[in-house]
Amino acid sequence: MRSSLRTALIVTAMVSLVPLPAGAQEGAPAAPRTSWGAPDLQGVWDFRTATPLERPEELADIDVLTDEQAAEVIERLAERWTRLAEGSESDPGAYNQFWFDYGTSVTDDRRTSLVVDPPNGRIPALTADGEARAAARRDRRRDHPADSWEDRGIAERCILGFNAGPPMESSAYNNIMQVFQTPDHVVILNEMVNDSRIVPLDGRPHLPGDVEQWRGDSRGRWEGETLVIETTNFTAKTSVRGSGPGLNLVERLTRVDDGTLLYEYTVDDAATFERPWSVAMPMKRSADPVFEYACHEGNYGMEGILAGARADEREAAEAR
Repeated sequence: MRSSLRTALIVTAMVSLVPLPAGAQEGAPAAPRTSWGAPDLQGVWDFRTATPLERPEELADIDVLTDEQAAEVIERLAERWTRLAEGSESDPGAYNQFWFDYGTSVTDDRRTSLVVDPPNGRIPALTADGEARAAARRDRRRDHPADSWEDRGIAERCILGFNAGPPMESSAYNNIMQVFQTPDHVVILNEMVNDSRIVPLDGRPHLPGDVEQWRGDSRGRWEGETLVIETTNFTAKTSVRGSGPGLNLVERLTRVDDGTLLYEYTVDDAATFERPWSVAMPMKRSADPVFEYACHEGNYGMEGILAGARADEREAAEAR
């Protein structure tokens, strides 16, 4: 069993060693179009990956793995998951290992990190203000770990999923999202906590600066084949690797080919980081029909989502 499972994992993951799809090359054909002519990003997309967010220190001078290095990484992962599946590792983790869904392959281009800028593949250092806020959070957690429900993390309380974003990050499980489109909205539905982010495309301005939201205030626009989403108005209770409420997040989604959606984002928060930093994470079309059925047939249909959004907008307008 150990040998057959490991072989199956390696064969499946070796797909990641092929070059980038033709759609990612300059001059590639345009993405499929919707009935109203926009690039079609719709579908169920899987963003799990074994490529780490930051480049490991032992690979400091290596931007891209060789085929041999990538194969070694994949084999080590396959061996580890085989051991976990057979129960031969002593620590089962927070759940039975069956439920974990970490990636078993690296990105197609074999990068050593998802961070693509700075060139060293690392998140920039914190500013003095960022360090002070981080220290204050650590002190608060140490001295008041559970005085009330407010002392527990928002991911633990399922207010936000720990990988649902924005921005989305590959993590332990629920690394699936679905895109819906209409001419004037895009909806990003995350498997984690069934979170639906509704992004207007009609050119409306952001909310007033004093109106803060858990996931910020997102506005979208098309730049050629790429959907660009800019999000501001974050609350101080949410954070991207230590960011503060002044965070400006820009996400880009580009349909590379039929089976790949390139997800990129830039974190810009001058009060927290010494410089902006950017990530590129390819998402693969999911072959799992269960999630797609749930999204189309359950309570997450586009009509229901947008009806709720319009009701929220009316309520907000009346409140102002």
